[in-house]
Amino acid sequence: MSILQILRQKGRPRQVVVQLTNRCNAHCAQCGMRATAGGARGDMEIDTAKKIIDRCAALGVSALSFTGGEPLLCDTRLCTLLTYAGQAGIRYLRTGTNGYRFANPGAPGFSDRVARLADALARTPVRNVWISLDSADAATHEANRGFPGLIEGLARALPLFHDRGIYPTANLAINRLMGGPDAVQGRDDAALYAAAGAALTRFFTTAAGLGFTIANCCYPMSDADQEHGTTAEYAASSADGRVTFGAWEKAALFRAVLDTVPRNRDKLRIFTPQSAVYALWRHYAGAPRATRPCLGGVSFFYVNRFGDTFPCGYRGTENLGPFWKMREDQLAGTPHCRICDWECFRDPSELLAPFEDLLAGPAGWGRLLRADRRQLGYWLSDLRYYKACGDFDGRRPPEPARLARYAGQSGAAPGPGQA
Repeated sequence: MSILQILRQKGRPRQVVVQLTNRCNAHCAQCGMRATAGGARGDMEIDTAKKIIDRCAALGVSALSFTGGEPLLCDTRLCTLLTYAGQAGIRYLRTGTNGYRFANPGAPGFSDRVARLADALARTPVRNVWISLDSADAATHEANRGFPGLIEGLARALPLFHDRGIYPTANLAINRLMGGPDAVQGRDDAALYAAAGAALTRFFTTAAGLGFTIANCCYPMSDADQEHGTTAEYAASSADGRVTFGAWEKAALFRAVLDTVPRNRDKLRIFTPQSAVYALWRHYAGAPRATRPCLGGVSFFYVNRFGDTFPCGYRGTENLGPFWKMREDQLAGTPHCRICDWECFRDPSELLAPFEDLLAGPAGWGRLLRADRRQLGYWLSDLRYYKACGDFDGRRPPEPARLARYAGQSGAAPGPGQA
């Protein structure tokens, strides 16, 4: 089943993100679950997870992600649950890692250990595995994570995964040091836009050089977002300046993403959709209601390690109860939320919206006629590119000839003040 087939499923939940654990052994400045953050830690009970999977299958959920903390700290349980979910008929399965298994590549038995991990994951029906990569600069990334030798280890590990038919995704949590030790900053939007574009280009080039064939951008989430109404149940944010951006900075940042992603679409398969990034750029540039309401709490849900359900990871005051008790009438809500930029829900909400309008009859057709023409153009471009990427199936290699058609593209992002 393709991503677009999943997105077209109407009237039932499409995606559930499950926190398998909130334990973590990394020191990432951008995350409130880092090893030094304190607080109670633990894993989801396997019976709880199976009840969630059973309810997902009964409700027709197609996309299920196991996140953390660090999921590989409970790798045996993770692989068991991935297999269980596949047997239950859930087709789009995803998980990831902070990369700690790839540190210290000079240690005895490194290749054997990585091969065993790749074998274990390959025996499951997992479709996509992400590996976090914070910076194009090895020293910067390793210092942030606290894992020496990680970049060299990645370069050695990725071919072992590829040999087993797993093509991991480089997951970039956009931050000020993503291009290296020189911070992404500037006194005005033009300077910040230029710095961010250069950093992103370096990042995509580095990821491809390491052997990644898929990449994705996670939009910056910080504790400052609480001012806009977020209450993080999923504590993947922090107050650190590396991920804290003001509104004008986010406008410049998203414009840089919008312009830089298409220039690198031939190097590796980049999921980040221009249609969603364009909406976020316009939102932070001051355009009214530029983004579509998020589908969190309607067809996307977040489940914490205790099994409690939330509309998303950042609406923590809205506990909907145990997921296995979710009723179908709880899925009949109307999308309304625009308070955060969590890409796990924001990107597919924007991608799905035109499909929803097409299926909604005259009212939806009217919305499409009034929609931003440029955004619809980006949306159509996204769909064509996604097809060339094989819908980002992480169990299939890229097709270089199809990606080569995107060489030399420009994002053609509007300049400052042209929202």
